[in-house]
Amino acid sequence: MEEGIAFARGELNLRTTTLPDQPPQLRAKDVRRLRQRLLMSQSVFARMLNVSLKRVQSWEQGDRKPSHAALRLLKTVGANPAFVSRVAGVRSHLRRKKVAQALHA
Repeated sequence: MEEGIAFARGELNLRTTTLPDQPPQLRAKDVRRLRQRLLMSQSVFARMLNVSLKRVQSWEQGDRKPSHAALRLLKTVGANPAFVSRVAGVRSHLRRKKVAQALHA
C-alpha cells in the first residue's frame, strides 16, 4: 500500500525491468572469428545456432547480417559457449580445458 501511495505521488517508479540495449552488430570477420575460437566447423556452428549452413556462410562472407535475435544468440555464445553448446546438445571431442584455452587465445 505504501508503495502505491509513493508511486501516486511520483516518488517511486514501479518499473521492475529495463529493456536491454540492442545487440551490437557483428562484422563478417567477427562471426568467423567466434566460430573459429569455438573450434567448430561451419556446419556444427550452424546446427548449434539452429540456422542453415548457408546462413552461416552468408554471415561470414558479409552477404547477410545476422538478425537481432541471431546477434543476441551470438553474443550469448561468445560469453558462455559451454552453456549454449550443452543446451543445444553439441558434444565436443575436445576437453573443456582445451576449449577454454582456445577461447582466451
